[in-house]
Amino acid sequence: MKTSLNLQSITIVLTGATGGLGTALAKALSAQGALLVLCGRNYIQLEQLNNALGGQHHCVASDLTTSSGRQAVVAYCQQFSRGIDALINNAASNHFGPLKAMNEITVQQMLVTNLLVPIELTRLLLPILAKSDNAQIINIGSAFSRLGFPGFSVYSACKFGLRGFTEAMRRELADTTITVRLFAPRTISTAMNDDNVTAMNKALGNQSDSVESVAEQFVNFFQKNHQSEQFLGWPERFFGWLNSINSRWIDQGLAKKLPVIQRYWTGVTK
Repeated sequence: MKTSLNLQSITIVLTGATGGLGTALAKALSAQGALLVLCGRNYIQLEQLNNALGGQHHCVASDLTTSSGRQAVVAYCQQFSRGIDALINNAASNHFGPLKAMNEITVQQMLVTNLLVPIELTRLLLPILAKSDNAQIINIGSAFSRLGFPGFSVYSACKFGLRGFTEAMRRELADTTITVRLFAPRTISTAMNDDNVTAMNKALGNQSDSVESVAEQFVNFFQKNHQSEQFLGWPERFFGWLNSINSRWIDQGLAKKLPVIQRYWTGVTK
């Protein structure tokens, strides 16, 4: 029988720690006794979060979209003689709108933040993770990790790619002590989703989860490490499964909703 992992005193690197979901994850993991390496761009915000959690955690302020920023995280983690026990690739960015309205910089920023950063951090931290007897890499995906959605073309591409990377690395590291897993929420009520996204979801009848609810489910997922991936929310899980069976059915359903989605596209709302 599988047993739950004890989070007491294990060391976890958490990226995007000061974002909406990141903060909720930090609180939930800290409450279970985990020692966190909080990663973000703003040191003051990281320290404020650390102080709110009791002050026992570590803070690394760096821009993970740069090579030097990622190396700063690696250099900091080298101080842990027993290595680190988990890497949670949570940092993310999003832009809602048609591809034709985006510019190259916006596209590149999403690709780097959502895909290149977790890939590179994983590569760089593998030797330190390998020191642990039971290490985990958990990539934070999305309902869009298996369901491409209009207005989220680049974000969907990133999350599809992250799921593929997770799957491949899980198999690549099958003969090691490191497990690689995907945790995929549906829409979350955070600042990353602007007013247009919120209004669109309301118009379509899409549900949105609180960061606290998602964080609670994440801790349960983390502790029961026999599950390779978890998608949250109904009917989102069903539609994701159905899309893998026959995407044409989803094409037809979303085509009918496209006029509503277009009404709320960022920068072109009427």
